[in-house]
Amino acid sequence: MIDLRSDTVTQPTPAMRAAMAAAPVGDDVYGEDPSVRELEARIARMLGKPAALFVTSGTMGNQLAIRCSTEPGDEVIVGEGAHPVFHESGAAPVLSGVQFAIAGRGGLFTAEDAEREIKPRAYTSPRTSLICVENTHNRAGGRIFPEAEIERIGAVARANGLAFHLDGARLWNTHVASKLPLARLAAPFDTVSICFSKGLGAPVGSALLGTAALVEKARRFRKMWGGGMRQAGILAAAALYALDHHVERLQEDHDKARALGQKLASVPGLVVDEASIDTNIVNIDVERLAPEAVSAEARARGLLLNPSAPGRLRAVLHLDVRREDIARCAAILAESLEAVRART
Repeated sequence: MIDLRSDTVTQPTPAMRAAMAAAPVGDDVYGEDPSVRELEARIARMLGKPAALFVTSGTMGNQLAIRCSTEPGDEVIVGEGAHPVFHESGAAPVLSGVQFAIAGRGGLFTAEDAEREIKPRAYTSPRTSLICVENTHNRAGGRIFPEAEIERIGAVARANGLAFHLDGARLWNTHVASKLPLARLAAPFDTVSICFSKGLGAPVGSALLGTAALVEKARRFRKMWGGGMRQAGILAAAALYALDHHVERLQEDHDKARALGQKLASVPGLVVDEASIDTNIVNIDVERLAPEAVSAEARARGLLLNPSAPGRLRAVLHLDVRREDIARCAAILAESLEAVRART
């Protein structure tokens, strides 16, 4: 089975498992796990932030950033298709009492789009308190948010006294594709969430970065929300291994994504915008066919991939997909399309 549903499906490599087994551990709720402390210090240095907090997931990282940057009744500006809106189980209104304003279309928005969504300071309006950017943007097909536009949006945030958060779950992919240092990519933001369990291939874990005061505040909410872990060093060790061995290899995933896009663009009935493949995600439009039906046919033939929008499938390349799998993926999708057409 070839699994293109997400880069979260990666399996720890034997060497990563060995690093996990050998990790020194302690009780992280007491702040005594040496592997967790090493990871937090290292990731803070890499991204140029004062402090970092190891958390269970990207969802927890984003939600902690929202909770620590807002008050109940506030509004958070995000791009269309943002992860906190689509993929975090409606957490923000429940955990932080906030609502979302959607800036622009397609996920990547402009400073002008953000400014239009800032509410007037009136007691009848929600208080806009936070702008969130996602880089790379998942539902936009792994697109890289332009650095110059991020700077402009950051200027809007500062001018209006708003916090600025980066959902950097796949910032590693941005870093490798753009060749920009991680610290430069993170610099405009007050808070950053970054994930170890997607392209880097660790089994569990993300980090939230910000000021020391914000991270201490987040530590309390992490515990409140059930995210305090004990001997978490075995998980931190996987992330540390990934930082040493799995960052630069992300270019292989980007190359595989472009190769897949090129193959699929020649399949009748499939539409792929090859120019929009920035990193490891390929959006595949199936025209007027139901993506759920195409996905089901593909599964029966040994290929897993998810519908991501009406008329669209998403394929995500990762370290467990071999280059020689690409042609087979394209062939299976072509067969699946024909099978669905035959029934309609």
